Amino acid sequence: MLAIETHGLTRQYGQLTAVDHLDLAVRPGELLAFLGPNGAGKTTTIRMLGGLIRPTEGQALIDGLDVTERPLEVKERIGIVPQRSNLYGELTARENLLFTAKLYDLPRNQRQGRVDELLAQFSLADKANARFAALSGGMKRRLTIAAALIHRPSILFLDEPTTGLDVQSARQLRAMIADLRQQGVTIFLTTHLIQEAERLADRVAIIVKGRLIALDSPQALCARCQEETTLEITITDPTDRLLTTLSSSPAITSISRSGDTLRLAVTSLDDALQDVTAAARLLHIPIRAIRTMQPSLEDAFVRLTSLDAESMRNGTAGNQKGGQA
Repeated sequence: MLAIETHGLTRQYGQLTAVDHLDLAVRPGELLAFLGPNGAGKTTTIRMLGGLIRPTEGQALIDGLDVTERPLEVKERIGIVPQRSNLYGELTARENLLFTAKLYDLPRNQRQGRVDELLAQFSLADKANARFAALSGGMKRRLTIAAALIHRPSILFLDEPTTGLDVQSARQLRAMIADLRQQGVTIFLTTHLIQEAERLADRVAIIVKGRLIALDSPQALCARCQEETTLEITITDPTDRLLTTLSSSPAITSISRSGDTLRLAVTSLDDALQDVTAAARLLHIPIRAIRTMQPSLEDAFVRLTSLDAESMRNGTAGNQKGGQA
């Protein structure tokens, strides 16, 4: 039996189709990364799968149970961690967990032990009596995940869990997510961070404007670009004019940018190098370094979606040269 299954799942808001006939199949114990830019329909999908909103059309199943027809049984099997915590700022960490345990109707004689277990598991035992509002961003996120696990659900939905966290807190949280997967929890993780999806996921589902573009393992998605070579070029202050010039090269199929570094997917290494050096010379832009690279999930994402990976990192859906495969 599949942990999560959807058939033609659709949600409309007036004339806007937020999720468009989504077909998914998530296996038990799998970590699926739902990857897409802001506004792609990721949060709407989680809200439908969790029974928080009804689909306009289609069906969602959790452990074989129809979410619309059997919502209470579904809620017993899932935990949801929203982008913004739903815990109470005036309550302590322990009080929030105890309150959540009561909501899920855990037996009274099990609540305290389960709370202590989770505080220890998420390295929050020394903050048990601290008010939620006084915790750091990373601690708040960890406590929110702990609360979602209070009733030992088999499926955990994480909506952009590391967004807004500092580097160290994000790294710690990713390690905890990987550990939960090792424990057998099915994890449905939404993110706009390509490297996060590549690092954590068994499979990646790419969604753009409510539509599923691709679904496969990170390795299989990268393999779609194997017929191309990736050039990584470091240039002092790449200009829009340079990007436009390179986009006209028939040897360059996609371009993404991170600071002063450009990643180019090319069909002919020699032709692309000639075009790059010619454009840099024409525009009087010095090239600091050129390297050939193996295709990454970022390269596959740019090619499949035509979106700029730099815009994804910034949380916006910009465009660059690319194409769907």
